[in-house]
Amino acid sequence: METDQRGVELVGDAVVHRFARAVLLATLLGAVAPIAIPFPLSPVPITLQVLIVFLAGLVLGPIWGAFSMVLYLTAGAAGVPIFAGFNAGIGVLFADTGGYLWSYPFAAALIGLVVHRGTDLRDPANVSLPVVVTALVAATILIYGMGSAYMSLILELNAWEAVTTGALLFIPGEIVKIAAAVVIVRSGRLSPTRVR
Repeated sequence: METDQRGVELVGDAVVHRFARAVLLATLLGAVAPIAIPFPLSPVPITLQVLIVFLAGLVLGPIWGAFSMVLYLTAGAAGVPIFAGFNAGIGVLFADTGGYLWSYPFAAALIGLVVHRGTDLRDPANVSLPVVVTALVAATILIYGMGSAYMSLILELNAWEAVTTGALLFIPGEIVKIAAAVVIVRSGRLSPTRVR
């Protein structure tokens, strides 16, 4: 019996490259996330996770950036020790800092939508600096908003305690991460248009 292969469409090179980049950024996030510095004033540790979320949205756009973050969350929930402090398992997603993790796909999608003006990728190095910074600030607010809100529910904190311990203390570090993401993207080395 002969198989008819005329109807089979091969996956395009652009899809393969974007998938590879999504896997690469998920892996990079998994590599930096376990390196967590405990912060005595908050249950939230200091990590470089948000920087990778920024890069996912900037480089991969709204669809592939979010997909990359979902890959990371799925691998961690499945038991790969890639969450902060080398933790793993689905329980981490429902622990007191789980809201931050859940926000990552949404934040990457938000950045991608603002910077790329939709789902078609363009080189973020050519996007105006105010647009890039606005996207990163909006994503930061989303991440810390979801994280603080969820933490307040789990730890029974009032709104001020949640915002103070879950967001405000981290503003200086997030400013540095925003600057780092801008410098990395402005270098042009991570241009998504190179994979077309």
